[in-house]
Amino acid sequence: MQNHTHNVFNVAGMASHRFSRAVLTAAVAAISMLGCSQPEPIKQNAPEYGLVTTDDANEDIGTYVLPQDTSIADEPNAEQIIYGKRLLNETKRLLPDNVGASMNCNSCHIAQGKIPLGDPYINSHNFYPRVMPRAGKEVDLTMRINGCFQRSMNGKPLKPESDEMLAMLAYMKWLSQNTPKNQKVNIDNAGKVDESLIPDPVQGEKIYHAQCATCHGDNGEGIKDSRGDIVFPPLWGDESFNIGAGMARTYKAAAFVKYNMPMGIQTKGLWGHGNVLSDQDAIDVAEFFTHQPRPDFAKKDGDWPTVPKPKDARY
Repeated sequence: MQNHTHNVFNVAGMASHRFSRAVLTAAVAAISMLGCSQPEPIKQNAPEYGLVTTDDANEDIGTYVLPQDTSIADEPNAEQIIYGKRLLNETKRLLPDNVGASMNCNSCHIAQGKIPLGDPYINSHNFYPRVMPRAGKEVDLTMRINGCFQRSMNGKPLKPESDEMLAMLAYMKWLSQNTPKNQKVNIDNAGKVDESLIPDPVQGEKIYHAQCATCHGDNGEGIKDSRGDIVFPPLWGDESFNIGAGMARTYKAAAFVKYNMPMGIQTKGLWGHGNVLSDQDAIDVAEFFTHQPRPDFAKKDGDWPTVPKPKDARY
């Protein structure tokens, strides 16, 4: 079902460029042409950092409205979408044959893939297929998910037509909320850090024990509950992501850490956006934990076949 706000997005979207950063402006123009009242500007809970919290997102991200999970019940494939949501939250427990690490998809995709700068799924349905530098070829969303299973999960790919893969795709499609295929919601998947900074792993270890060890363990082992389910994922060791994962790269990990960690530092929203650490601190701690022992990735020699590999690649 579409509400009025979703229809407004569709009008705006038809007039926008695929990767426009002015979605809201286009929406206002389109609404004015229709003689409708203009939407109120977005009020962010964290204006100092230019971030959008979950509370903000529940009001509006551009002209895209972050859906409440209760609205899944209105969808004709509600059972499939809910299953996909569960798989992304409980990946290790529900897919033990495919997940080698003690990780869930949402260990890295914050708040069920709904948080800007926390690797959200909001644009995933429309972002693929596309040519990816690491693969050196066009990759669709099914291939991208299976890449995560083999790298971040240190496991095995799902069959493309399996119920599990189709369910995860259904959840991501639902989260796109019928955004036109040639459009992109005006959010950032990840923040940026200054990649000219030189990492200091010695300082990074000190930061880790001060800021990260409470959740991820003194030895990067993570925390499980009494049932053995993952509370906080391990950052190194045999049960962590392998060297082929994006999170094993210093600067990519630093950007994630800077804008999402430590968690719980704000009183509103599902997750505390970071900005506790400076760029240098985030890069230092990322250099420390990404270079700890972790599983190898057997297919690493096939990465970046057409372009130079990034300077922070682990191999």
